[in-house]
Amino acid sequence: MIEIEPADDWVRVLWGAYEVASTGRALVLREGTLRPVLYIPREDARMDLMEPSSHRSHCPHKGEAHYFSLAAPDGQHAKDALWSYETPHPQVRAIAGHLAFYPDLVVILVEPPAEDVAPEPPE
Repeated sequence: MIEIEPADDWVRVLWGAYEVASTGRALVLREGTLRPVLYIPREDARMDLMEPSSHRSHCPHKGEAHYFSLAAPDGQHAKDALWSYETPHPQVRAIAGHLAFYPDLVVILVEPPAEDVAPEPPE
């Protein structure tokens, strides 16, 4: 069974010196005993640092995944570091137009929303 719900927290994705995504609109996809996956809207990602890959994979529950590599102006490259379901199966259509990142290739930070963060006490 797959469950998709809005993430309660702010999600940032870092790759080297680059913040490649930052959003308060991430979705959490839970699929059986697998680790939850965060899906980030493309509008909240640095698509200028991503290049489409020819790699594809198929999930019987979600459909065909299309991959992207990260490519920085300074020459850094991370092959097939993220994926997206362009036309997912109807039961997971909420993740269409969203990106998921491999946590071993980027740093994924999950932080409380800004309004929930207590101010620093004065020194």
